[in-house]
Amino acid sequence: MSITDTQKKRGRPATGVTPHQGIRMPAELLAAVEEWRDDQVEPKPSRAEAIRQILSEHLKVKGYLK
Repeated sequence: MSITDTQKKRGRPATGVTPHQGIRMPAELLAAVEEWRDDQVEPKPSRAEAIRQILSEHLKVKGYLK
């Protein structure tokens, strides 16, 4: 008779509820994002949060996001 054992899940555990989206952007676009971040009040948003805010604002203005 063999001993039963539960298998452990492999890999890194999930850390967030939203899927990760990696993007590449030209240096001038990244510089513009960093300039936008510098204009924000303290505490300044992270680069990822800055990109989310800029994208959200743009999509709201264009009517794609409520």
